Amino acid sequence: MKIAMISSWHVHARGYANDLRKREDCEIVAVWDERKAEGMKWAEDLNCPFVENYDDILNDKDIDGVVITSPTSMHTELIIRAANAGKHIFAEKVLALTYEDCCLIKDALKKSNSIFTISYPHRCRSGILCVKQLIDDGKIGDVTYARIRNVHDGSLRNWLPEHFYNKEQCGGGAMIDLGTHPVYLLNWFLGMPKKITSSFTHVTGREVEDNAVSVMEFDNGAIGVAETGFVSVYSPFSIEICGTKGVINLRGNDVSYVCAETEGKTVNVEQLPQALPAPIYQWVDSVLCGKEVLFGIDAAMSLTKIMQAAYKSQNTSEKVDV
Repeated sequence: MKIAMISSWHVHARGYANDLRKREDCEIVAVWDERKAEGMKWAEDLNCPFVENYDDILNDKDIDGVVITSPTSMHTELIIRAANAGKHIFAEKVLALTYEDCCLIKDALKKSNSIFTISYPHRCRSGILCVKQLIDDGKIGDVTYARIRNVHDGSLRNWLPEHFYNKEQCGGGAMIDLGTHPVYLLNWFLGMPKKITSSFTHVTGREVEDNAVSVMEFDNGAIGVAETGFVSVYSPFSIEICGTKGVINLRGNDVSYVCAETEGKTVNVEQLPQALPAPIYQWVDSVLCGKEVLFGIDAAMSLTKIMQAAYKSQNTSEKVDV
């Protein structure tokens, strides 16, 4: 599969390229970047041509797919044009800044034969797969409360690129970047929320929020809490799921639960499910082998829909219908 890397803007762009280079059935054959100097340097690192005109990539019949890791504000145009050209598309989350743009992307994909995959890496982790399995098996009864915390210290130690604080390019700060993982997981665990309330703050004085919480209400009365930020240290990824019969906890990748079945005793899960391949490998396997796409356009649209409501709540200081 011959692939073009579209922008080195995102912090995960190089990681995706490195993953693809590990596969014998993939070849990175071109780089395009909205920032010419950065693109030329990256192309040199990848030992492939830098292509200044995006249309030249789209018109190249030998290129099978594109990896979109540009500023989020450019996703809609770049993805639609790639779909119109019949390219297979892998995209960093979030898909687009508005749900309306997501609909335009979906329409373009419907008219093409493009295979589309969004990057939801946390849905591939063994511990999180275990949490989902325990929920679906009814171990803790009906879920009444779910809290997912995903934070790092990027704003405190200044290792995030400065453009990650550009509101026009990103659409926001911590919530629309790191907070996407708790949001799409809550959506996976509990379905689409009906209402959302947000509180975002600025700890380090940047243009966008670096500390954020969104609280979601679901049809069955469950509450979901997405916690995120760039200003926390020594705080591992964690999940707490409470139900009518018990509780599931994940810290890092360690899972435990306590419920009626365990007679109130905490059980540490020793045998976790096998982790799924990384989303970018799932994309390649769907193109080359016809395997099912787990994280497609509908999942991508749900995330943007929830995220748009979360920011509307913050901007209006009101509870918002999703």
